[in-house]
This record gives sequence, C-alpha cells and structure tokens, in this order.
Amino acid sequence: MNGITHGFGMGFFVWIIPFAFLILFIYLIRGREESKSDSNTTAQNILDRRYASGGISKEEYEEKSKDLQKHA
Repeated sequence: MNGITHGFGMGFFVWIIPFAFLILFIYLIRGREESKSDSNTTAQNILDRRYASGGISKEEYEEKSKDLQKHA
C-alpha cells in the first residue's frame, strides 16, 4: 500500500470538520438574531395581551405603553 489510503481515511475529516463548524456557526448566529428580535417586541406584546384579556384598564395600558415607547 505504501501510504496510500482508500475509502474515507483522513480526507473525510479534512472536509467534514470545517463543515460541522460552519453549521454550528450559522445555528448560533440565527439563535442570536431571533432572541434580539423577540426581546424588542416582548414587553409591548405582553402589555397588548394583558389589555386584550381585560387584565389592565385602558388608562393603565396607555400609561405603560407610553413608558415603553420612551425607553425603546
């Protein structure tokens, strides 16, 4: 054989490891983007749901909504 490898050998790992790191990198970046977009709308969404369900009054909703807009 004189050092010639057949089948998968090291050639398999030469391309599969960087590919796995690329997939992991994309997965982590997507997760970070989704969490940022969720955190930007979560407070207002919660407030909207509480008002829609009757959990808070119109005055309280308007006051808290204005406060959220100030801090956004």
